[in-house]
Amino acid sequence: MAEIRNYTLNFGPQHPAAHGVLRLVLELDGEVIERADPHVGLLHRATEKLAENKTFIQSVPYMDRLDYVSMMCNEHAYVMAIEKLLQLEVPERAQYIRVMYDEITRLLNHLLWLGAHALDVGAMTVFLYAFREREDLMDCYEAASGARLHAAYYRPGGVYRDLPDQMPQYQASKIRNERDIAQLNENRQGSLLDFIDDFTQRFPAYVDEYETLLTDNRIWKQRLVGIGVVSPERAQALGFSGPMLRGSGVAWDLRKKQPYEVYDRMDFDIPVGVNGDCYDRYLVRMEEMRQSNRIIRQCVAWLRQNPGPVITENHKIAPPSRLDMKSNMEELIHHFKLFTEGFHVPAGECYAAIEHPKGEFGIYLVSDGANKPYRMKIRAPGFAHLAALDEMARGHMIADVVAIIGTQDIVFGEIDR
Repeated sequence: MAEIRNYTLNFGPQHPAAHGVLRLVLELDGEVIERADPHVGLLHRATEKLAENKTFIQSVPYMDRLDYVSMMCNEHAYVMAIEKLLQLEVPERAQYIRVMYDEITRLLNHLLWLGAHALDVGAMTVFLYAFREREDLMDCYEAASGARLHAAYYRPGGVYRDLPDQMPQYQASKIRNERDIAQLNENRQGSLLDFIDDFTQRFPAYVDEYETLLTDNRIWKQRLVGIGVVSPERAQALGFSGPMLRGSGVAWDLRKKQPYEVYDRMDFDIPVGVNGDCYDRYLVRMEEMRQSNRIIRQCVAWLRQNPGPVITENHKIAPPSRLDMKSNMEELIHHFKLFTEGFHVPAGECYAAIEHPKGEFGIYLVSDGANKPYRMKIRAPGFAHLAALDEMARGHMIADVVAIIGTQDIVFGEIDR
């Protein structure tokens, strides 16, 4: 009698549910997964190597392109590592702006995760809803940095510039008449902070809408409950962090356990799961969005009351203002030196980590005293999660692999760094 063998299936790298250029080699017994082997390296941006040939400040835009859904959070860890080696003080207002934009970025990330995860599992509407809110948050990115995606807004010593007093408005066009434009510009009459404040008041109702569509949805629960279960002990052993770790019931959050910037002044809670399955990780991220909204509100209230500088006064590190640069020879030299040669960082090594939307995102930086990093190593949260895909998927069906990739919230820019 012929021997029955497992057959091998190639999943990706251009599969719509692969969330990037992930190639999975699945060993199947019928439709049950015996083994899942992730193949990485199809994107491979070489960010760590490129950083060794660029000045410290030139590598800031590379950070945006790692996890291209959590742009400013990547920049944050990188500039924090530089500030640690320089022993640089960041102005208080800049710290609040950073915390506020970190949480705006967390909302951007979780909204895309929610839409894509639901779409993978077969729910279309949530994707459209989530992108409606992302549009407003992208406008907040654009108002502050001039770019909707790759912001390069955080700089060593602070942020690029202060928040604008006027929120950009929609203009009348062939597509939209005056009445439509007036409606769109209704909450854009004031400053950027006014717009963000208006958004935080609207947002909890939007999260309720998503939960109405999904949380008690029979099909959603059938697809997620009991899938990809990871025990707290295994989650820690596998190097999980962020919602993946908290979904397994471990209350570990760097914003609470190792506070940076002004997180120790913020009032928020850490949501944790119970069962460590896809459904718990969904609930954790939904509650995280509500908590991020709380943090943003606190930052807006403080920023309204406290004007001040948003970047260090040390012109060896941060450029002088355009006005000073054009009227003072010394400032012009500072400006020229900074953008040609860059600044020199004292010899040493450090590790700076932040609570990125996907987990612990860390930058290990080694300096030999030059104007470029001697070595840079990125600790991407998604890499450890992807490594556990085999363990999470064994014994499940092919359709469950899609749900597991969705719950891991993978973005390949940071994995193939």
